Amino acid sequence: MLYRRKLRTRIVISFLLLGSGLTVLFALATIGLREKLESDLIGETLQESLQDYADGFYRDPTVEGGAFEKIIGYTFSARRFPNVRLEWRDLPNGVYDLVEDDANGQSQSYKLAVRKDKDYWFFLRYDTAQERESQSRLQWALVVAVAGFSLLSFVLGLWSSQRVMRPVADLLARLRNYAGEGQPERLAPHFADDEVGQLAAALDAYAERLTELVQRDREFNSDVSHELRTPLAVIRGATELLLAQTDLSERNRQRLARIDRASQQSNDIIAALLTLSRNERGHGSVHGEEGIIIDAPEAVLSVAAGNLIGNAFKYTNEGEVRVDVFADRLEIRDSGAGISREEASRLFERGYRGRSAEGSRGAGIGLAVVTRLCALYGWTVTLEPRPEGGALATLRFVQRPRVG
Repeated sequence: MLYRRKLRTRIVISFLLLGSGLTVLFALATIGLREKLESDLIGETLQESLQDYADGFYRDPTVEGGAFEKIIGYTFSARRFPNVRLEWRDLPNGVYDLVEDDANGQSQSYKLAVRKDKDYWFFLRYDTAQERESQSRLQWALVVAVAGFSLLSFVLGLWSSQRVMRPVADLLARLRNYAGEGQPERLAPHFADDEVGQLAAALDAYAERLTELVQRDREFNSDVSHELRTPLAVIRGATELLLAQTDLSERNRQRLARIDRASQQSNDIIAALLTLSRNERGHGSVHGEEGIIIDAPEAVLSVAAGNLIGNAFKYTNEGEVRVDVFADRLEIRDSGAGISREEASRLFERGYRGRSAEGSRGAGIGLAVVTRLCALYGWTVTLEPRPEGGALATLRFVQRPRVG
């Protein structure tokens, strides 16, 4: 599962949900417990009062009512039950919560204790308006308490998240400040021995292994390039000496010229690959039209353009390959079998070879090298099918104006 919120936001939300949830549960429990205890207590009191009320009536029927605060007593003869309120007549012995409308049409709640003997019926009515009002005030007080505790939870979440995220933010800042040159500064000594410190130690170990691999790769590429350039220089020198002879046949001169071009192409490829392995932009002055300069070594431009042109020939069994040079781009058109848009986008993947190139030589890494060179120098390369057939490859450069 991918989290879409920042870690600090999740911490604040967790505090807020925890604080608000616990406060709401406490408020609901308080209200429910108060209502139950109050209802049970009033019910028990009414039962006892009803017993005293009935006993007092049997001792002296001439004395009506009793000394009960907020309680009104009613006594009816069992033979005169029509005088009893309709909603009270069928109630068995016990305590009930009832609601009735007053003269103004407002609802009033009360508790009614019922005792029905053989000859007399006794009722005690207890008005619960005051308790309901007290319950309402308690509910509003709890609402305010929930809001206050939720705000407090939010503030505590902000404060806690800031403290929790401070070492993580420090680690991120140190990683961002690293320029990527030389041996990186160790991170673990700047943090405590906790989860962030363990993460910093793991990053240090990873950085050491990565730096070692990069250094080893650069040394290997440098050594290989040096070792390859030496025999290529011998080949070119010998080729130039042979080409200087005047008694060569035309066929031998053409063969030597091919050897010379191949050795120069090999030098360019070595220079381009070495540039990619170091991830350092080489500089040069490849001049174009209208005072435009392409800031790149000739070897890099030769490899990029040569791979695109060679790819066009690879896909063109018959027809033509046309190369147009503009001030800001190089366009290579071919009249080959053509490619689909999906295949055109995949041709720049390392190791991918198009269906039209089946049977041709190559490992499918030429265009991948072009893509890496373009990424290094800020160029763009595209390949798309032509409506009339074939394909169009465009190499667009980042230019700088010529000074002077």
